[in-house]
Formats: sequence, C-alpha cells, structure tokens
Amino acid sequence: MNEWLTDFGMFLAQLVAVVVIVTLGVMVVMRARGGEGEQARLRVEELNGDRRRRRRRLQLAASEPGARKRRQKAFRRDDKARGKQKGEATEAAGTVWVLDFHGDLKASATGRFAEEVSAVLDVAGEQDEVVVRLESPGGLVHAYGLAAAELDRLRQAGLSTTVCVDKVAASGGYLMACCADRLRVAPFAVLGSIGVVAQVPNLHRLLKRHDVDVEVLTAGRYKRTLTVFGENTEEGREKFLEDLENVHGLFKHYVAERRPDLDIEAVATGESWYGQQALPRGLADEIGTSEAYLVERMNEARVVSLRLEHRQSLAGRLGLAVSHGVECGVERVVERLEARGWQKR
Repeated sequence: MNEWLTDFGMFLAQLVAVVVIVTLGVMVVMRARGGEGEQARLRVEELNGDRRRRRRRLQLAASEPGARKRRQKAFRRDDKARGKQKGEATEAAGTVWVLDFHGDLKASATGRFAEEVSAVLDVAGEQDEVVVRLESPGGLVHAYGLAAAELDRLRQAGLSTTVCVDKVAASGGYLMACCADRLRVAPFAVLGSIGVVAQVPNLHRLLKRHDVDVEVLTAGRYKRTLTVFGENTEEGREKFLEDLENVHGLFKHYVAERRPDLDIEAVATGESWYGQQALPRGLADEIGTSEAYLVERMNEARVVSLRLEHRQSLAGRLGLAVSHGVECGVERVVERLEARGWQKR
C-alpha cells in the first residue's frame, strides 16, 4: 500500500511538473513573438437579413414538400426586386445603428463603448438613428459619469438617439439613459434610483479593545473625513455627508438638464420604479421591449448591430480559461451547499 501511494505521489509530481513546463514554454514563445496584446475587431451584423433568413426557414419548414420549391422561387424573385429598390429605400430611410452596453460596478465596458460611438459618428448620416440597448444597476460615480458623457456625444452630434431598457437602468445606469432623445422601457424594467450611497466600516473600537493604535496623518483639513481604522469625528461625518449631497446635486442637475419636463425633486429620492410606474412620472417616454422596437424599425430602415471585440493573446486566453474554471468550481460548491440546506429543511 505504501509503495502504491509513493508511486502515485511521484506520478502527480511529474504531471504537475509537465504542466508547469508546458505553460512556461507557451509564455516564452508568446514573448518571442512580440508579446501580442489585445487586437480589436469590429463585428457588424445586418439584423434585417438575419430576420428575413429565419422567417424564410420557418416558412419552408411549415410548407408541404411539394410547395417548398415554389416558395424558394418566390424568395429568389423577392431578392431580385429587393436588390433594385434597396439603394433608394435605404438612402431615404437611413440606417439604425444598434449598440449594447452591459454595465458592472466599475462600468468596465465604457472604453469599448466609447470606441463604438466614435465608429458610428464617423459614418452616420443625418437620417440615421442610434439605438442603445442599455442594462446597468449603476456603480461608481466617476465611472458612470464617463460612460454617460460618451453616450452624450451622440446627442451633441445631432444624431437621433433611442435608449432601450429591458431589465434595469438604475442610478448610474439611469444617468446614461437620460442622455437619449427617447427612452423606451419594458413594463417591468427597473428605473430611477437617483441618489448617492456610501458606507464605510469602522474598526476603531475593536482595535482599541485590543490595545491597537492607528495613526492617521493628513495634510489638508478634509484630506480624510471618515476612516476604517481611525476614530471618526462629527466634523468628518458632516463633511462626508456634505460631499454626498454635492454629488447628488450634480446627479439631479445632469438628469434635469436632459429631461426638462421631469419633476426632478419628486423622483430624486433614491427610489426605483418599474417601467409602467416610471412612465407617468416622466422617467421614460414609452413602454415596450428593445426587440419589438427593432422589428418595427426593420420594416422602415436598415438595422445594423455593431460591436467592438478585443481578441486577447494566447496567454491572456489561458488566464481567462483558468479564472473561468475556478469561478465555475466555486459556483458548483455553493450550489451544492445550498441544495443540502434546502434538503435539510
């Protein structure tokens, strides 16, 4: 038994060594090739054509075998007629450019979104429209301030802009959404949360109980207002609250400037509302989903979705794969623990 365990241990050690050597070899090769970083690629997709192909495929599937050839001939005739009329119709109706923004706490997608906005501004005409499918629960003030400023570039350029919210555009997400000429929301999409929140844990009493002193040295009266380890003062709390009120005032002014008919004092309470409740309060302009709106626009104009994709180096992809594997493993453990808890109940 001991010999078997020893052999198995040696096998595992050799396996780990091989994996490490291979990984290091891949990294060396990638460095030798110049350490290629992320490469951006613009993915453009015409949604009209995709919808037409899906519809035809379903029509063929629902047809009797003998009628399929007739339908295919009819499709070809339709394509020829469409090709003759396409140029004039597209020029008259313009193009609908579709962008997506899925926000996290840090609004990490802002850099990519900014480049997509620049790409649209380079080619969009006066008859064109930009539709932004927005989803974000908000996050850091400075991060979403930048994201809103990037979306605001479309309005400043004179392009008709529609923001569609299917799930949530709250706090910083609504800061972005209000930049549009028209705001369309699903019936149960969450909007609002025009407020500012901050929380700072304080461990001073715990440290004091264990005779641990923390010195907080600053140059400038308000360089540090509230701290995690030091003793907070009433003056520091008042200054912290004053800063929060200042940010809240900037938030309200930004929204009110872009939606002048909105009673900002009535809705800037930090509350959130569902789409059908937000409409009568002036937070949105119409009820409906983004898919329904794009289908409607496809009957009138060419609808094009674009997305800037960053292709990572091999080393980066390996790192992401490992990270994803760890996350999946943790999620499985949590799911099993929760399942056991439900079984016990």
